Amino acid sequence: MAMQKQKPRSQILVAGCGKLGGAIASRLTRAATVYGLRRNPDQVPEGVHGIGADLSCPETLKGQLPEKLDVVIYCLTPSSYDEQGYHAAYVTGLKNLLEALPESSLTRLFFVSSSSVYAQDDDSWVNEDSAAQPTRFSGRQILQGEATALNSSYPATVVRYSGIYGPSRRRFLEEVIAGRMNPVTPAPFSNRIHEVDAANAMAWLAEKALDGEVIDNLYLASDCEPVRLDEVVEWVREQVPCAEPVPDARKGGRAGSKRCSNRRLLDSGFQFRYPDFRTGYREMIDSLS
Repeated sequence: MAMQKQKPRSQILVAGCGKLGGAIASRLTRAATVYGLRRNPDQVPEGVHGIGADLSCPETLKGQLPEKLDVVIYCLTPSSYDEQGYHAAYVTGLKNLLEALPESSLTRLFFVSSSSVYAQDDDSWVNEDSAAQPTRFSGRQILQGEATALNSSYPATVVRYSGIYGPSRRRFLEEVIAGRMNPVTPAPFSNRIHEVDAANAMAWLAEKALDGEVIDNLYLASDCEPVRLDEVVEWVREQVPCAEPVPDARKGGRAGSKRCSNRRLLDSGFQFRYPDFRTGYREMIDSLS
């Protein structure tokens, strides 16, 4: 009886293996051999193969990438939060990586994007078919990065994340407790996703791509309950002692007022561990004591 050849293990590159990228990479190590690219490769998670390179300097990529890659996940954040920094992270870095990739066919290129590409400010629902016409330079540069990915020679999927929060992203919770958040009522709608679900969603889509399943070229990754900012603040105040609002406390959000629909992601079969802000913040508040 002839022995069947074992299928080669898939290979994934997470370009930008920081907080979110590192969490995504860790989740994929069971399904594939995972490489994490960042300036300091010693900081990639355990089980991930570090690659030291700077995507703004294409010469640092020479001879660094594996000869064969099945999936690339592009997950950079700006090194400076001005227009030049955003362009370098979302456009130039991606172009440099695409030019350096070995000449082998990727199953899928994933691009980590943001719901900030939506400029809607009328409480309306937005989804993958809604107009993306950002008014800020940050959103415009991210949208240009999306186009770079989608117009590349590889099958590509963009994942637009709403505000990511969680145990390693506690700023909002700390601001409320310290009295530095005092939104108007009614406040703009806010959208968020727990960092665990953010990483799981990308890993879910990447594994589907590796399995040969058909996936869309755009997903909106946000939890199941858009909610007005003042309602979130009031709920936190009811759960934990908070300081009285300071005179210069922040009054509103920074991203307009819209409601992000995650219907396409849910229809793919993805299940949220933290479907609303209460489940996520409840766990974080409990950990304070």
